Amino acid sequence: MIEPDPEIIHSGLSRMITIDGITVDVSIYRLEEDVEWTLEVINDRGTSIAWQETFKTDEDAYRAFQLTVVQEGMQTFLDDADGDNIIEFPTTH
Repeated sequence: MIEPDPEIIHSGLSRMITIDGITVDVSIYRLEEDVEWTLEVINDRGTSIAWQETFKTDEDAYRAFQLTVVQEGMQTFLDDADGDNIIEFPTTH
């Protein structure tokens, strides 16, 4: 028997955010069988920036996004001119 794919649970903290004229889609989610949350930010060009670490709560994930904005600015989520930027985000726990 084929196992059904697990359902994806989206946090209520997921949202479109515009700061300093830069809009990103902040997506915080987990699989129904997982307890930790994933943080992904998608910019206006469709580039996905996903944290490699997971977070104990969706609030922790959102705080990681906010901390990145304070420390790096929203421009950190933009593509560079040649489109090959790789952004390493620090581990917070």
